[in-house]
Amino acid sequence: MHVLVVYCHPVETSYHAALHREIVANLRGAGHTVDDCDLYAEGFDPVMSRAERLGYHEVPSNRVPVAAYIERLQRADALVFCFPTWCFGLPAMLKGWFDRLLMPGVAFDLSDPAHVRPMLTHVKRISAVVTYGRPRWMAWYMGDPPRRIVTRYLKRLTGNAARVDYHACYHMNVATPARLARFLRTVGQAMARFA
Repeated sequence: MHVLVVYCHPVETSYHAALHREIVANLRGAGHTVDDCDLYAEGFDPVMSRAERLGYHEVPSNRVPVAAYIERLQRADALVFCFPTWCFGLPAMLKGWFDRLLMPGVAFDLSDPAHVRPMLTHVKRISAVVTYGRPRWMAWYMGDPPRRIVTRYLKRLTGNAARVDYHACYHMNVATPARLARFLRTVGQAMARFA
């Protein structure tokens, strides 16, 4: 499978950087080809400009500002996201990736606005590796937007055909080294079995 890994963390020495390395190494070890998209390292611009927003519904010219990223998305059989949850949401960089790429003519067909059709039907598998500073009950209380985006919204854009899993490590503020090591192993094993 050709897997697009979308990684979003600004610090190369972070726990998330270790998770990212584990994801990529185990996917490659399992025989997958990996397009490793490190949004910070690549200097991705998360800001949708005024001109982009005005042209948002103009298919196919709406693709021009992020054409290279759209090509990578369209080549993928699977998507793996690796990111921290900040303020109970996606990091701004990743939110910008969603806002700028998941547009008409790419992620969904709006030619009949009453019957929007999904266009990421080539994506057969979605996974996310996510950390939270707070405990699971707090994320649940806040509605857990990152989980919903990955497990519901993205799945919907595949025509509900993609298999989705969500690996979350909660309460990072008090995580012990042993718990972090255990989660890292769990993620590695999940990526080694990724299919």
